[in-house]
Amino acid sequence: MVDTSGYGLLKHLRKLSDGEFWSFKELLRKEPEKFKLKPISWMKIENASKEELVMLLNTHYPKQAWDMALSLFLQVNREDLSIMAQKKRRYKQTKYKKFMKTTFQSIWTLESNICIPDRSYHLIVEHQYRKLQNIFDSESEPVTAVVTGPTGEGKTVFLRKAMLDWASGILWQNRFQYVFFFSVLSLNNTTELSLAELISSKLPESSETLNDILSDPKKILFILDGFDYLKFDLELRTNLCNDWRKILPTQIILSSLLQKIMLPESSLLLELGHISLPKIFPLLQYPRDITIQGFSERCLKTYFISFFNTEKGIEVFENLKSNQMLKLCSNPYLCWMFCSCLKWQFDREEEAYFQAKTDSVFFTSFMVSAFKSAYASNPPKQNRAQLKSLCTLAVEGMWKQLFVFDSEDLRRNGISESDKAVWLRMKFLQNHDNHIVFYHPTLQLYFASMFYFLKQDKDTHVPVIGSIPQLLRKIYARDHTQWLQIGIFLFGLATEQVASLLKPYFGFIQHRDVRQEVMRYLKSLSQRECCEKLERPQNLFACLRDNKEEKFVREVVDLFEEITVDITNSHVLSIIANHLQKSSKLKKLHLHIQKRVFLEIHDPEYSDSETFTQDKKNAAEYWKKLCHIFVNLHVLDLDSCNFNKQVIEELCNVLSPSPKIPLMAFKLESLLCSFMTNFGDGSLFHTLLQLPHLKYLNLYGTNLSNSRIENLCSALRRSTCKVEELLLGKCDISSEACGIIATSLMNSKVKHLSLVENPLKNKGVMSLCEMLKDPSCVLETLMLSYCCLTFIACGHLYEALVSNKHLSLLDLGSNFLEDTGVNLLCEALKDPNCILKELWLSGCFLTSECCEEISAVLTCNNNLKTLKLGNNDIEDTGVKHLCEALSHPNCKLECLGLDLCKFTSDCCEDLASALTTCKTLNSLNLDWKTLEHSGVVALCEALNHKKCNLKMLGLDKSAFSVESQTLLQAVEKKNNNLSILHYPWVEEERKKRGVRLVWNSKN
Repeated sequence: MVDTSGYGLLKHLRKLSDGEFWSFKELLRKEPEKFKLKPISWMKIENASKEELVMLLNTHYPKQAWDMALSLFLQVNREDLSIMAQKKRRYKQTKYKKFMKTTFQSIWTLESNICIPDRSYHLIVEHQYRKLQNIFDSESEPVTAVVTGPTGEGKTVFLRKAMLDWASGILWQNRFQYVFFFSVLSLNNTTELSLAELISSKLPESSETLNDILSDPKKILFILDGFDYLKFDLELRTNLCNDWRKILPTQIILSSLLQKIMLPESSLLLELGHISLPKIFPLLQYPRDITIQGFSERCLKTYFISFFNTEKGIEVFENLKSNQMLKLCSNPYLCWMFCSCLKWQFDREEEAYFQAKTDSVFFTSFMVSAFKSAYASNPPKQNRAQLKSLCTLAVEGMWKQLFVFDSEDLRRNGISESDKAVWLRMKFLQNHDNHIVFYHPTLQLYFASMFYFLKQDKDTHVPVIGSIPQLLRKIYARDHTQWLQIGIFLFGLATEQVASLLKPYFGFIQHRDVRQEVMRYLKSLSQRECCEKLERPQNLFACLRDNKEEKFVREVVDLFEEITVDITNSHVLSIIANHLQKSSKLKKLHLHIQKRVFLEIHDPEYSDSETFTQDKKNAAEYWKKLCHIFVNLHVLDLDSCNFNKQVIEELCNVLSPSPKIPLMAFKLESLLCSFMTNFGDGSLFHTLLQLPHLKYLNLYGTNLSNSRIENLCSALRRSTCKVEELLLGKCDISSEACGIIATSLMNSKVKHLSLVENPLKNKGVMSLCEMLKDPSCVLETLMLSYCCLTFIACGHLYEALVSNKHLSLLDLGSNFLEDTGVNLLCEALKDPNCILKELWLSGCFLTSECCEEISAVLTCNNNLKTLKLGNNDIEDTGVKHLCEALSHPNCKLECLGLDLCKFTSDCCEDLASALTTCKTLNSLNLDWKTLEHSGVVALCEALNHKKCNLKMLGLDKSAFSVESQTLLQAVEKKNNNLSILHYPWVEEERKKRGVRLVWNSKN
């Protein structure tokens, strides 16, 4: 490691006489004040030798030691030492710049796949280069800048050119004394290091000491590249460190640097691709963005002329333009591949231009052309063996998250020195310091995919390399990563076109076998009993895009009858729309559409104004295309979708009958629009509620104003409306709006109504009760939990319950009913005309006082089968009353909920007695109750009794002692009909109430 001891400063101090050194020390007592630093105690300074003083300066003022010394040299009249020190430092800085210039000139010439003059390159990146200058030249404070853009667009090349221009004296001359360039992917095998070690690895001999270099961090820029391929998690917020000397785990060092904990005054210039951008960008402080957008048509023409010559370059450009291939070459790396491939063809005097419509064909054409140039006379079997060794290196690296290889990696995979030389010449590999990397990370992904087409059953198994199902699991279980690109190649290579390209030079490849294995895995994902699910269908469809064989694409898409997809941007929307329209089997579609997709006003957080305009146009086009598949769906779930007025209008248009699509052609049975923004004025209801098969409508979490409610109710009143389940939870429905709903339902077909989590209050319930009393009302289920009700509402419900002939379930959970309200309900339940079967009263502020009335109901009402009293303070007395009722021969109750109720283990004997005497009770919920072991023993004895008919006991077994857990497990094992469950009714209750969780990919 480079010396950090400050030896350079010591050499200058040794030139001071004793008197000058004493004056130096006396002046040092006050010098720190100029820098707003705490002074070193005079006791330490007074007796310090020159060596000890240097140590004191570097310990207390590591960043300011040189600046203080230079100032003090002038104050003791040793201007010569000050000038000498500054010259020495400038010399060492210049030496570093010369070293970097030589290094990056070589990289630029040999590794940057540019192959065009600097003048032409600067024309191509003129806009981005000017922005790079302005960002740093206009600021004296630390800056964090980010270079973004898709893979292969030239971000690394751009940063290498910036580094070369700084070292050549062209860029940032008055801004940075030191610029350090690190490719972080080379750190994947480094578990720990210090920033000092990292910087030292880039310094030539006789450079400044690290203390000298880091004495002014404002003059330092770190360029960091390759985050897409870094295996470490940098989203750390804790355990960060500010000590650049300290050896720590690699991710802590990088995270500390990125988050400005370590060397906060330094500046950062980062390369972030699509994979790393969403992870790292939020960690940065006020980042400035530079987007590399690939080649424009003008840039492409310049590139071709520079790569070939004027005449040939224009010919190539015109040929590409006429064949509509300019867009494919807008990616600088693909453009270089194309030009290289073409040059090899010209050298072999082959006239034809290769035609490539997909990434896989493009890369395969490049690879085949390179082989033809190097191994034209080799038999296919030999070529295949050589290619296979390279592919094994690539795929092993992927599974190990390794992108930088040493000689042992090459040797182990059968790559000889002569092979290595050929791969370097072909531009498949390149040197990277003392190691080897693939010429571009995407090339490694291509060869890793190719491995699966070359491997044979007789090959030696390499444990680290996963199978095709394991590979697909990586692709579809993760968000956008390099695994997705491997998937794209895997599907693209599994085509007849690629097989025919490879066959003359490598023999037959197993593309059909790979395709069958892919199909088997995807088919298993589509099965309902499969525990794995296709979490990110957009990844699958992105892969399918590289396979142009229509029959195969349709076979894959038709595997899935149900799909859930998160649409994050217009690009994902285009992928989903293009592929789902090919499906003939899709019946259920769950969509989440994020805010940025249908933004109406430009938000610089997401994109620049030009990209926004294009995205807006694309989103409208692909939404229209996607809407057309809704006609054949049975279930459409628009979960947390951010819509605008135009999107709603398009949805209305598509779901409206037309001469081409008659009303009876629409198959939609269930529609869910939870947490939806901008629902429009409600006119959509008239379109939706005329659909002939629509029976289920859930609008949970979607705000419904009174005008929207009016539109909804107007549609509900129509004779054509077939809706039977209407779930309007958390829609901000007022008492007044509730009255409108109640009136509309009197002659409707609605049997299930959920108004949970709305401020209906007693006035709203009064309207609902009038509806229930109407003979034409067919409502069977009414869910009113969290509706701000009091005991007064129970007075209205009393009359409704006695007169209504259809209502079987009433949910009044989490309302302030108290004992008074429940006593009124009990009076209704005792009436022989009351047919209610289920009453939910969890969290209604009940005490033991109402339990006597409830018990009376249980002994005389043969209709009531379910009673939920959870989360009430009924105490032991209340439980005893209930148990007495359960033991009564007239009690017909089947389900009793006492979860979260306040009572003690003393009740367990009463519960046990009830379990063995009540012939109908099959579900008892005691969830969230932690009973003493003696209570568990009593319950288990009852559960083992031959007269106990219980099938479900709600209990959290993990909350009990080991002894109690063992006892409960033994009972469950002995009784095959019994299930002891935690959260036994949560899903059922949520479903009936229509409650939806705020969207996430797992919902």
